[in-house]
Amino acid sequence: MTSQTPIFAPSNADNLDTAFEMIARLIRSRLGGEDIAPDGTVGLEYFDDNSPLGNFLRDREPPFAEYITLLLALAPHARPTLIDAEIRAILDKGGDFPEVGGLRDPDSRTFLPTGQTVAFLLAGDDLEGRFVVQRILSPDHWFAREGILRLEPAKDGAPALSGRLILARDWVDRLTLGETSAPPFSAEFPARRIETQLGWDDLVLPAGTQAHLSEILDWVQHFGTLSADWGLKARLRPGYRALFHGASGTGKTFAATLIGKTTGREVFRVDLSAVVSKYIGETEKNLANLFTIAQDRNWILFFDEADALFGKRTNVKDSHDRYANQEVSYLLQRIEECDALCILASNLRANIDDAFLRRFNAVIRFPEPGAAERQSIWRRALPLEHLSDEVIDLVCPYELTGGSIVNVAQFAAINALTRGEREVGLQDLELGIRREIEKEGKVFRSLNAS
Repeated sequence: MTSQTPIFAPSNADNLDTAFEMIARLIRSRLGGEDIAPDGTVGLEYFDDNSPLGNFLRDREPPFAEYITLLLALAPHARPTLIDAEIRAILDKGGDFPEVGGLRDPDSRTFLPTGQTVAFLLAGDDLEGRFVVQRILSPDHWFAREGILRLEPAKDGAPALSGRLILARDWVDRLTLGETSAPPFSAEFPARRIETQLGWDDLVLPAGTQAHLSEILDWVQHFGTLSADWGLKARLRPGYRALFHGASGTGKTFAATLIGKTTGREVFRVDLSAVVSKYIGETEKNLANLFTIAQDRNWILFFDEADALFGKRTNVKDSHDRYANQEVSYLLQRIEECDALCILASNLRANIDDAFLRRFNAVIRFPEPGAAERQSIWRRALPLEHLSDEVIDLVCPYELTGGSIVNVAQFAAINALTRGEREVGLQDLELGIRREIEKEGKVFRSLNAS
């Protein structure tokens, strides 16, 4: 593999132009019955120009056969007419080439390469070369393991390589636009990105909880050094698993978003209601793709209300219970093997299966705020020009969580503005507090009755 000096600004376009011309030469040579090159290959050249594709080639140094496979999977997305045009040019001169394989997309009529297409262009009738292609397209190859591309399963009785080449959507974006976006929310991708504009100063927690959160940041910062420079890679478990437990509104989700913001990682909240399927065996399928993408992009996965999926396993009374427990065991295994940072949130620590608790790197309690913490949260909820110290002192004894205090402050501010005032009064806050307390089915009692 050789590199050339970049001519234009870093872009995938330069490398793709060179790459697709190489594919065209390969098709012409193979279909024309000519020797591809003295050593049986076409020379691989690329621009080491800091473009995503250039960086991929420089860092991975893929063998020629792997690179051709990747390009053939990408071609229908970036240059849909490339393969078809080259085949038709040869066919115009006479001849028929069913051995090239391929399928037609029923809507666009684009030629879609199959495993047979790769095997023919790279190996022709050479059996050993075709076996190399089969290995590249196997589930054990890093293409499949890292969720880059895969071979669609062949129909029953059809040739093993007759399935379509499928390049993952995020890799299509990465190798064309140079950037990726998260897939849309669906059963196959049951997660949504969460973020915050606030900072650590806005999260009010006891010193012990803050210290535990700092340990997660330390792991993110130093894990690479510990693994590589200290030679502990073989001894370290992949990824990091943390359990945040505490009542709703105590800052679990907020803390997860701040960890993402501090470490430069995107945080995705996993919707467990979309994951858990009533159909036996579907739950793990719904999460497999998510885990693969999270590892590849270094995301943080946040499982809110994790009790629904990771709670105490049921006693086996029937086949459905047995399969449900198998799904939980599968998910425990996937989280243990995941290289990403996984955070599970639960209202009660006791709800989580004891067998799973032992697998966490950290179990962090988010207690309900005491009087001093509540006062600090009230001061952050609204500027002092809108909420005075005197009023804060009057409402501070109400035992609310941070999330509830924020809800009350917003409700009270709107109530004041509706009256045409810019200062929130005790009456506004107590009305908001009443709403929050009654939402939980409790009876509100004013602490400031005259």
